[in-house]
Amino acid sequence: MEPMSVPERRPVGIEEALSAGGRSALTKYQDLIVGSRSLGRLLLYELVITLTSGLPGALGLLVRKITYPWLMGSVGRNVTFGQGVVLRHPAKIRLGDNVIVDDLVVLDAKGSTNSGITVGSNVFLGRGTILSCKDGDIVLGDHVNIGFYSEVFSGSRVTVGRYGLFAAYTYLVGGGHEFEGADAPVLEQARVSRGIDLGDNVWLGTGAKVLDGIRIGNDVVVGANAVVTQDLPDGVVAAGVPARVVRRRDGGAVDV
Repeated sequence: MEPMSVPERRPVGIEEALSAGGRSALTKYQDLIVGSRSLGRLLLYELVITLTSGLPGALGLLVRKITYPWLMGSVGRNVTFGQGVVLRHPAKIRLGDNVIVDDLVVLDAKGSTNSGITVGSNVFLGRGTILSCKDGDIVLGDHVNIGFYSEVFSGSRVTVGRYGLFAAYTYLVGGGHEFEGADAPVLEQARVSRGIDLGDNVWLGTGAKVLDGIRIGNDVVVGANAVVTQDLPDGVVAAGVPARVVRRRDGGAVDV
């Protein structure tokens, strides 16, 4: 029997950027990480990240508090950056007042046409959290609290209203791939993103996932490990895989 032929694989995303001809390794690094081809911006980025990112203790917190804003679009008052925080395209990252960016957080505003990441005031980004743009935008309202090792991914626009509370390991999946073409690998098929919109005071339990194209109303609770595949109205509690409304928070009847 003849071996199955495998279609030639096209590079996508980062692979495409890294393998693009006509650009040096330094230029690719500037495009993917720094977000600018300015030599001055590159030198400043390297100086700040190299000397301060891994600096431990109170001294590290103080030095990053002073130097990280040099790289970023805007930073409010009393913002704390933990150890090992990663910034990509930092000029498109904007933080409000009283924001805590815990250790190992990744703020990736990468894209050629997007606005990037906007974080309101009094926000906590837990250890290992990833805010990741692929030519999309991420907007977090005031008083949002994101638990450890969570991810918000945006291929278009993901918005989280005020007082959002995310437990650990939650995931907002703001984009994906088409997969209906059986004659081509999923990786080779079109990327799609309809975005995600969460209202005010949404609580996501541990491990909850919200899929692309979903709208969640105000004052909603989503149970642990639930997968939200349909829009949720205001004031409900939802749980399960896929998530279903189990009751209203005010004790009223659930519409079937």
